[in-house]
Amino acid sequence: MALNLAQSAGAAACFAPSSTAGAARRAASVVAVPSSSSSSSVTTSLRMKRQAACEPSVAPARGPVACRAAVAKHAAAASRMRNGVPVFVMMPLDTVKKCGSALNRRKAVAASLAALKSAGVEGIMVDVWWGIVESEGPGRYNFDGYMELMEMARKTGLKVQAVMSFHQCGGNVGDSVNIPLPRWVVEEMEKDQDLAYTDQWGRRNFEYISLGCDAMPVFKGRTPVECYTDFMRAFRDHFASFLGDTIVVRRPLLIVAVLTAVTTLIRRLVQEIQVGMGPAGELRYPSYPESNGTWKFPGIGAFQCNDRYMRSSLKAAAEARGKPEWGHGGPTDAGGYNNWPEDTVFFRGDGGGWSTEYGEFFLSWYSQMLLEHGERVLSGATSVFGDDAGAKISVKVAGIHWHYGTRSHAPELTAGYYNTRHRDGYLPIARMLARHGAVLNFTCVEMRDHEQPQEAQCMPEALVRQVAAAARAAGVGLAGENALPRYDGTAHDQVVAAAADRAAEDRMVAFTYLRMGPDLFHPDNWRRFVAFVRRMSESGSPREAAESAAHGVAQATGSLVHEAAAALRC
Repeated sequence: MALNLAQSAGAAACFAPSSTAGAARRAASVVAVPSSSSSSSVTTSLRMKRQAACEPSVAPARGPVACRAAVAKHAAAASRMRNGVPVFVMMPLDTVKKCGSALNRRKAVAASLAALKSAGVEGIMVDVWWGIVESEGPGRYNFDGYMELMEMARKTGLKVQAVMSFHQCGGNVGDSVNIPLPRWVVEEMEKDQDLAYTDQWGRRNFEYISLGCDAMPVFKGRTPVECYTDFMRAFRDHFASFLGDTIVVRRPLLIVAVLTAVTTLIRRLVQEIQVGMGPAGELRYPSYPESNGTWKFPGIGAFQCNDRYMRSSLKAAAEARGKPEWGHGGPTDAGGYNNWPEDTVFFRGDGGGWSTEYGEFFLSWYSQMLLEHGERVLSGATSVFGDDAGAKISVKVAGIHWHYGTRSHAPELTAGYYNTRHRDGYLPIARMLARHGAVLNFTCVEMRDHEQPQEAQCMPEALVRQVAAAARAAGVGLAGENALPRYDGTAHDQVVAAAADRAAEDRMVAFTYLRMGPDLFHPDNWRRFVAFVRRMSESGSPREAAESAAHGVAQATGSLVHEAAAALRC
């Protein structure tokens, strides 16, 4: 995801006071961070060698003063809009090179960040890939490329949502690149294939380590949860200067006002840590993998409980229930990945196995295993990113809206959400997040029921309402994302209605827009996006006023946006 981007760089530079640049330089690069099983120190020369291993990046030059001034003017005005829902924008999946030591398309990133700031965007979201950072070996972390991005975000005045991405990129909706798990993890999974999720036909899924072995020391003496926790600790230590209030102003009153702008700019740069819990970073089982054509929308998916670690847990649960015959695997009459509920005995509406005593036992066990996985990983996250770290923790829950209108809600059940017409499967998830003070991040906020295939009984609007009610009942913050790239006003209207145009206590705490790319910077898309950001930030403001203001921003940033779009296509 060999143009002159002088204006882009100039626009980015105009947001970086000299004192801020100095603070950023103080974030020294320490490539290897001690973990629970190892500790090492890497010299500056090694970092330079890693940098050399990637293609060299050319720093952009400063641009014309007039362009910088225009962008700064609109950015300053946008920064005052804080009575609504802040908008973040997802960065491209391949923002950081696979070697980990530098950014891809550095000039495009600089131009894009400046343009986003001019639109009033609060910040960016970036995947911090386990498969990139710890690829060289257990406990050997390379955050150099991410440090470069953090520096650029800080200078531009944008905040960051960092996603601890413990999953493989490739094989899910929207995956445009392939980033596997760390090599040493894959090697262990190849030696013991039961570390991978497994369906009833023996098909293995290597997107994410099976939660059945969460507590097993299967990775050179470490459990998977210990690996995740060590990674998060390494991130925290490496980016300590970007977490929390990095400057405490203790100065005479006369100069406090002068320093306020600098303090605001660099305070809590990394505002949120989203903790990956499964495929696509979501708290779920890999029940609907697209790779190799295994699953296609709107199939019901398949249960993932046939690796030996999951079977061992199921066997113990069945024996404890006094039904040992229930412990040999999941239901065998639940159809295949691309069946519909009524095609199967287990998921059919009338008399389906899901509503029997066995169905209640199995679905309770299956969903509880997912909840316990969330508890374990979040316990590790909160031990690392406690109150002193200054960053919120969030967890992403998938928006599985197809067949929602049926009684069994089959696709949700195979994903691990025990949600049926007679049972709320999202309240237990919200309560689990509440125990750890985490935000519930939910997708498909942009979708409307009538836009989806009616024969598949898709009901994204009802699903969003249910999840919002669960979050409210549990007392957790609700954040949102769009599930698919949308640049039209209809999708924007839906997001504004669901997220921002509500009473203050019912508004989402943040919204993350999928995704930054050349299409976003198309002139018409960009103008609509700027208006959308203003409507989100100024809850209740008239649409006409937002569109008028967006026209001015679009004109002022036209050349900058054009350069960003062109550079992203390279």
